[in-house]
Amino acid sequence: MPDDWDQDTPADVDVSPLGREFAQLTARLLDADSVAEALDHVVRATFAVQPDAAVVSVTLRAADGHLHTPADTDPVAVELDRLQERYGHGPCLEAAKEKTAYKHSGNLAEEPAWPLFGPDAAALGFGSVLSTSLLPDAIPPRLSGALNIYARQPGKFSDDTARDRALLLATHASLALAHTEAVRLAELREAQMRHAIDSRDVIGQAKGILMQRRGINADEAFDQLRRISQDLNVKLAQLAQTLATRHTEIDLPEA
Repeated sequence: MPDDWDQDTPADVDVSPLGREFAQLTARLLDADSVAEALDHVVRATFAVQPDAAVVSVTLRAADGHLHTPADTDPVAVELDRLQERYGHGPCLEAAKEKTAYKHSGNLAEEPAWPLFGPDAAALGFGSVLSTSLLPDAIPPRLSGALNIYARQPGKFSDDTARDRALLLATHASLALAHTEAVRLAELREAQMRHAIDSRDVIGQAKGILMQRRGINADEAFDQLRRISQDLNVKLAQLAQTLATRHTEIDLPEA
């Protein structure tokens, strides 16, 4: 793990190593600026608290069913997702679309639930997998997904401790996804509000120009702008912007 990974928890706080990892993860998620950064923190924390983990990834499932791997500790995770998408079965694919908390196999080479994916995953060097659901009931455009942990040896992740840790990590990841999406939505709404205010300002400028040029009042100026925009099939704000920025060069036709 990076040298600065434990700097988010004060040294004098008496917590267990596992508690420290989750405290650090929470602090980092609160500071994350993007979905990708948040998921990267979750993946690295998972690698730290699951001692048998060889590869960790997050898979997101789009509304069209396609899988994406925005965060991983090894490029082989992308290949594992690609195999599941090809065969139509596999742990992360099923965890991402079902309400069950997790999908597990301690013997991928002979896993009856995934007769095609299992042997291929074993051929890539993996004996066990634990995939935990992320937002399984997500409504588009939000994506459902899974937190995936692969071990080289068979027989791993079958105990309650491994599954409880995975569930806690998946909960953090789900909250991070919801939080970053909320931030993006808030930013979008703020941008839309600024655009609306700017549009009102530029319309006011255009109205003032027409009032001065044509000796009309504010209501008459707005009515002329509206009617000219309809005649020219140009948005009102765009028409006003053109007049306000090029008023010394052009004049509008009579409505």
